[in-house]
Amino acid sequence: MSTILIVDDDAQLRRSFSKLLADRGYVVETAASGEQCLERAGQGGVDLVIQDVRLPGMDGLETFSRLRELEPTPQVIVMTAFGTMETAVEATKLGAYDYVLKPFDIPTMLDLIEKALEAGERRRDMAEKAGMEPRASMDAVLGRSAAMQEVYKSIGRVAPTDATVLVRGESGTGKELVARAIYQYSSRANKPFSVINCVAIPETLLESELFGYEKGAFTGASSRRIGKIELAQRGTVFLDEIGDMPLAIQAKILRLLQEKTIERLGGGEAIPVDVRIIAATNRDLEKAVREGTFREDLYFRLKVVTLMLPPLRERHDDIPLLARHFLSLHAQEMDLSNPGLTQEAESALLRYPWPGNVRELSNCLQKAIIFSKGAPLSGKEVESSLRHPAAKGTAEAAPRDAMKRWVQNALLSSQAEKPYENAMDAMSSLLIQSALEMTDGNKTRAAKLLGLTRPTLLAKIDKHRLALSAKVTGPGS
Repeated sequence: MSTILIVDDDAQLRRSFSKLLADRGYVVETAASGEQCLERAGQGGVDLVIQDVRLPGMDGLETFSRLRELEPTPQVIVMTAFGTMETAVEATKLGAYDYVLKPFDIPTMLDLIEKALEAGERRRDMAEKAGMEPRASMDAVLGRSAAMQEVYKSIGRVAPTDATVLVRGESGTGKELVARAIYQYSSRANKPFSVINCVAIPETLLESELFGYEKGAFTGASSRRIGKIELAQRGTVFLDEIGDMPLAIQAKILRLLQEKTIERLGGGEAIPVDVRIIAATNRDLEKAVREGTFREDLYFRLKVVTLMLPPLRERHDDIPLLARHFLSLHAQEMDLSNPGLTQEAESALLRYPWPGNVRELSNCLQKAIIFSKGAPLSGKEVESSLRHPAAKGTAEAAPRDAMKRWVQNALLSSQAEKPYENAMDAMSSLLIQSALEMTDGNKTRAAKLLGLTRPTLLAKIDKHRLALSAKVTGPGS
């Protein structure tokens, strides 16, 4: 018969839980503090600990860390009324069987308890041993929704490993923040973290940025240059927008993942590198594989672990929490008072579909706080700060809004020295590629469609290095 130890400073919860579990045949004991929990668990015979995070004296995570030193180690389910990412990640990393929010659904909790006990019988001596002190506050990734709790758990499980991770989700969902969380909770956290945006860097420069080059590799290469991957030795490389990476460079990333080596441009020497790869994309990689614009072998190498970030419209309950966070953050950054939100403003935020996701919410509130006069933000002030209010109901404005979002994201994510010129080049590439697709690659018809002469079109195709089979990621993709 399994013994369960309930640890919570709420006496009523302990009594209710004890009766509920005792009626189902379990031996139930209770503790009101972390110290009492360790004293009882240290005597042995405890199969499962269900403990709160916030405890008097020794806190829940410290208690959990000490529980892991026991032999055999009991299974642990962590429960809390305050579902922050940092707590969820730490609890999962320490080896918690699961992490649940109060109030919880009783049938679901009973099923979870049964599964935890079964797992404990099979693998009692194989609890994860990856506990480490948190290196940074990760409150920038927020959410109490069930979808985000699953993301937190996944971060906790994958962070201590060296597994390649593919982070997927719509633009603005926070893929880089999740990548940084994985890095900061990993054993490589005191080593470099290199961010490379595969779209922001022109294709002609991307290869040298990634892998570096030898002296004389090309005109102007007057000395050796070490690439970002090599500079991140023993650290982590985040390849953002990898779905848009050119095929030739995809082959070299595949070699990096398979052989742990790279070659600088103009060099024939295989250079061993020890880096962890985290990649992200908002593209449909499966479709790209079918269309031949993304290597299938690289696709399978990248998706060892896949984290799917939910769009903000599927995290409806998280919007007020995120809004308060961004208001506080932007007020602090700009040395302004935090005006807070009226109920009408919160309702306006909840009604909006947020096509730009968390990034758009942040930008909206940043604008609103700049023009606020210290009083709590009204619904009207929030609505006037929306980046594309036509999305609230004007269907015919959707293509224009999609184009506007694409251009804004291109500018915001650009790491180049001339963002205006790069954005215009990207727009030109998109228009030319669209015309070529509409005319089945007929350059004469495409030139006419664009209002260009054929020689001008050919020059632009050469400038942008467009292939007839290539795809340019544009609005709505």
